[in-house]
This record gives sequence, C-alpha cells and structure tokens, in this order.
Amino acid sequence: MNNLLLIHQATIVEDWIDYNGHLRDAFYFLLFSHATDALMDRIGLDADARAIYGHTLYTLEAHINYLSETKLGEDVQVYTQIIDYDTKRLHIVHHLYRPKDGELLAVSEQMLMNIASEAGRAAKFATSVETSISQIFGSHRLLPRPGYCGRVIGIRR
Repeated sequence: MNNLLLIHQATIVEDWIDYNGHLRDAFYFLLFSHATDALMDRIGLDADARAIYGHTLYTLEAHINYLSETKLGEDVQVYTQIIDYDTKRLHIVHHLYRPKDGELLAVSEQMLMNIASEAGRAAKFATSVETSISQIFGSHRLLPRPGYCGRVIGIRR
C-alpha cells in the first residue's frame, strides 16, 4: 500500500450480503465506483469543478478480480494507483483491503475517460486537473505494476 492513495472506506452492510453470506459481486463494484468518485474529488473534478469545467469521468472498461470473501460488518478500504494517463484518459487500479488483517479482497482495473458533459464527447483534462493527476502519477509511476493489471479473460487450453 506504499504510496497508494487511501481513497475510500466503508463498512459492509446487510443489504450488500448475498445468499452465501458474502458480499454480493455487484457491491464490490459499488465500492470501486465510490472510490472513483473520491478519486475525481482528489484530482479536482469534484461537483463544483464539474460545473465550472463541464467535465466528468466515464468508465470505459472495468475488470474485477475477486480474491477473498468479504462479510457483513467488515470494514474495508480502497487504495488507488494511477497506472498511466494521457490528456483525456486515466488507467487506474483500485485495491480493496480488509484493514484488520491487511488481506487484499478484490482488485479493479479501470480505464476512465474525461468527457465534456454537454457534448458527450472526450475532452482534454482541465490544466489544474491534469496537474493533480501528474503529481499523483509522479509518486506512482515507479511502483510495481499490479499483478492483476492487464489480464485477459479466457479459458486456457
């Protein structure tokens, strides 16, 4: 978790639990979605900035690796790593941990696109947003690439 951003924290509630007594798969993505919202705030795309710039982030692609069971009442934390970026896109990995034992529960690799809301098209990040992204990436660029990053779904034969 060195240099990764602690971006979101939550406690698993009963409505999120499935018939097996585990966190339902959709709610892993909810946690990661809330983490992306928090990342937007962190890079300068909070509600006020979205109104000023007319920009937001869309998720273009997301992969989740479910690594361990998560149960009712457990506290969880999402740490985020910026893998790469350009003038319009962010390639990130969210890591979901259980802080009481440090176990990695799930990983979500995502490609996010900056969108001009009115036009509904890709747009360059505002200068202040790109500066924030660059600063975070500066502390992440030398970190090892997560093992779950860039994986392809398929049946090996």
